[in-house]
Amino acid sequence: VQLQASGGGLVQAGGSLRLSCQASGGTVSGHHMAWFRQAPGKEREFVGRISRNSASTYYKDSVKGRFTISRSNLKNAMYLQMNSLEPADTAIYYCAATTVVGLRVSESDYHLWGQGTLVTVSS
Repeated sequence: VQLQASGGGLVQAGGSLRLSCQASGGTVSGHHMAWFRQAPGKEREFVGRISRNSASTYYKDSVKGRFTISRSNLKNAMYLQMNSLEPADTAIYYCAATTVVGLRVSESDYHLWGQGTLVTVSS
């Protein structure tokens, strides 16, 4: 299975973007999926995740109330709706998937990764 993230771009502070993560070569319906991001000069960090049946989501504190993760197992895809964007959200955003059960926020728990899409928020 391959993952491909898309939808990044340049947006002004306060604006919105919707990222997509499309899976191909197999289904991710049995995978929990997540978004990570890496800001310039920083380590990659967990943003949020969604369970395989969309029953639960979990977010990093700084994006709660602004970001929403959803998925469509029918379309084999996951989405990240980002509202009220801040310059601190500037990063390369990666989608990832895992079959490991439980709430997983560590990179090492995810074995499928997309290539990343750049989000730049200007002040």
